[in-house]
This record gives sequence, C-alpha cells and structure tokens, in this order.
Amino acid sequence: MYAQGILKLVLLLAASLLSLLTALPPTFSLSLRSASTSASSCQLSRAESELRCHTPGGKLCNGRGQCNCGVCICRVTEPGKYYGPLCECHDWVCDTYDGKICAGHGKCDCGKCKCDEGWYGEACQYPTTCNVTRKKSNEMCKNSQDIICSNAGTCQCGRCKCENSEGNGLIYGKFCECDDRECIDDETEEICTGHGKCYCGNCYCEAGWHGDKCEFQCDITPWEIKRRCTSPDGKICSNRGTCVCGECTCHDVDPTGDWGDIHGDTCECDERNCKAVYDRYSDDFCSGHGQCNCGRCDCKGGWTGKKCEHPRSCPLSVEESTKKCQGNSNLPCFGRGKCECGQCTCFPPGDSRVHGKTCECDDRQCDDMAGNVCGGHGTCSCGQCICGTGWFGNLCQHPRKCNMTEEESRSLCESADGILCSGKGSCHCGKCICSPQEWYISGEFCECDDRDCDKHDGLICTGNGVCSCGNCECWEGWNGNACEIWLGTEYP
Repeated sequence: MYAQGILKLVLLLAASLLSLLTALPPTFSLSLRSASTSASSCQLSRAESELRCHTPGGKLCNGRGQCNCGVCICRVTEPGKYYGPLCECHDWVCDTYDGKICAGHGKCDCGKCKCDEGWYGEACQYPTTCNVTRKKSNEMCKNSQDIICSNAGTCQCGRCKCENSEGNGLIYGKFCECDDRECIDDETEEICTGHGKCYCGNCYCEAGWHGDKCEFQCDITPWEIKRRCTSPDGKICSNRGTCVCGECTCHDVDPTGDWGDIHGDTCECDERNCKAVYDRYSDDFCSGHGQCNCGRCDCKGGWTGKKCEHPRSCPLSVEESTKKCQGNSNLPCFGRGKCECGQCTCFPPGDSRVHGKTCECDDRQCDDMAGNVCGGHGTCSCGQCICGTGWFGNLCQHPRKCNMTEEESRSLCESADGILCSGKGSCHCGKCICSPQEWYISGEFCECDDRDCDKHDGLICTGNGVCSCGNCECWEGWNGNACEIWLGTEYP
C-alpha cells in the first residue's frame, strides 16, 4: 500500500510538470530544452527555427546574435549591452545631443530615449516650452562659420533639427554638421561599401580595405600590413601618418622639395624637430646653420645646440642663452621668435604687433572678431586693452552704463541649460563677462574651454590659427586639428 501511494504521487507530480511546460511561451520552453539537454537535437526545422528568430523584414536576431532552435543567443561582449528576445535592445545606441545620452533630459530604454517631463525629441533635446527670443535662438544654432544649422536643418529654440526627409538619420550633429550621405558608394549604394564605418561623413575602413568609400581591397594580409607600417619605436606610422595596405601616408605639413617635413617608410623622420620655432612664419631648418637629417640637426662650423641655434662664439652657454630668452615663459621667446645668444628675434619679421625683449607682447590679441583694436574703444598695450572712458572688458566690449533692466540683462545671459553665464562668469548689460582668473574660458555664455584646443610643439593651434571655443580656426592655407597641415603648394 505504501509503495502504491508513492507511485501515485510521482505520477501526479510528473503530470503537473508536463502541463506547466505546455502552458509556457514557446521561446521559454525551447530555451529550457536547449539549456537542459545540450546533447539532444532540436525538434524544429531550420526554417521554423529561423522564423522565430527573425524580426519582420529584418535580420536574424537583429544581426546581433545566433539563432539556436528558435531562440536568440545574443553576442554579449559587455554586460547589459545587447538583450531582448530578438536581441533588439541595445542601450548604447540611444540618441545623443551635445555629447550627452538623451541630452541629459531622459533615460535610455531599449535603445530609445524616454524623456523627462518638459522635453521631447529623439534625444530629448527640445524643450516643450521655449523661453528664448528668436534672435537668441538663432545665435545658439550657429556653427563656427556663423551658419544656422549648417544650412542642413532648422533651428528650434536654440537647437538644430536636421533635415532627414527620408528618415534615415544620415544628417546629424549639434549643428547638423555631419552628413553621412558622403559615405554612400555611388555603385553599391552602401555606406562605406559595407567595409567600414561612417563617422561624420568620413569612412573608417576595416582592415584590408581602403579608399574614400572603402572600395579598394588590399592584396596582403592584415598582419603583413601592420608589420610593414610599424615604425622602429613600435607605433603605426610613428603616429604621424595613416597606414594603407602596408604603406604609410604621412601627415605632410610642409611640402618643400622632394620631401615634406614628415617622411620615411614609416613616417619616422619628422623635420619639424629641426625648426627653431614651428609656425607659418618660420621655414628655416636648423636655424639656418645646419642640415636636417631625419629630424636631427648636423650643425655647420661655429654653431651648436639641438637646432644649431647657438653660436660657439657666444660667451653664454646654451642653457644660459635659453634662460635669458624665456623670461617668465616655458618657451624661448614665448614661442613667437628665434633665440640667438640670449637675444630674441620676433616673428613675423617686420610685424610690430609682436614685440618685447622676449617677444612677450602680442598685440594681435587685442583684435576683436571684426578686426577692430579693442573694439574701437581703447588702446592696446602689450596684448592688453586699456579701455577708454565708459567701456571695460578684455576687448573693451562692455559699456559701463546699461539701458536695460536687470531682468532683461539676465535673460540674455542665460545659456541653453538656463544657467547664468554657464556658472563661469558674470552678467553685465545682457553680455557675459567670463572669469579673468580662468583665461581659457570664453564664448558668448562662457561655455567654451580653450584648453581643448590642440597644441603642437607647445603652441596652441601651432601658431597657424586662433582658438575658438575649444576648436582651432586655421588661417588661410592651413588645416588639421592643430592647424599643422599646410595645404598650399609652396610655403608662405
């Protein structure tokens, strides 16, 4: 009797478990089956299995995983990145605005932004209530060339809405400055011909492919490509060039003669190291007193120093000469001139705006955006504006008397996030005065950090441009993040 009771209990439990499994969703039961009996074969045909793993009109498991007996196994390289029954959720592809996911006004949920109250848009970048004037809104939408939304979108309350009539999102960026249609191959109509990724209109090719649209394939292996492009110091093209199919294309900044400043099979030779001061006004190698050989100076008789800058007849040592030329700067002649036996010769020659015993005065810094000295309201003294009566500011741009109320003034000084002068300055008569203790803070709302401007040889924008809101605006003929690339056919 006892044995019969036990048998009935076992049969009852088995029946209950069977009914529970049949009631579960197909994907769940299949996942249990595949997980518990890895050695057993799938009961679904391949077509039936893939049908369960397909999104409507899409790829198998959204192209982010493998289909195993009707169940998607996502390729999870980082926890929480890919998930969902069809690997449809991918947290890191939520739209961003101004470098922030969901503009900082929402949360990322399965690849889409869920906006906080008072905000809307794909990246939660638009406020539902706009409290800025049209004029101020348009100013906030201008790119570095003062073009509203790069002529590729419309301005909505100080934020650009890019024109994507086809709904493909190929035009984007804070100022609609990126156009990925430039990456589409004319023949295949694929982005980067399917062999690379497009970032802001430029193709970055996979290993073994090259060309503007990644349309050309290399005839050697990726390992051989890397070997050929590796410089003696172990860097790819010495970090001064681009490797294409085993050959380095150097970032040539000064094409003079047969070679530019950077050359060699792996760009290992950098003749900029032979220049006393590298800027648009100095093109003499080894101070004119020696020969540059792969970035090293071989000095003529009577001269010494790393750049042949020191005459042997000088009673001062190289160190003493350099110290006299430095003054209170880390660079000899403030990086604006040439040091010879403790004496500075300022660049550009004949331009009286750069002067001083150690070239410490640069009166070009007194020019405003329109080219006026101290805004036409003062005089320049060693790169500093001395303002006339009734005016103040680093460029004498602020009137001492204001004809607007404090509320009107404050409303004009509020940045897009509603903070007065970005919290880095004070407001006067509707204009922000950035903190003088922080020289690098600039911009209409003190929103810019000019420390972000690239340097070369210690010079901001290589001396070939000006820093504008953390980005280098190069003078005519120059290009590059640090204005280090000369685009002309001959040196100025």
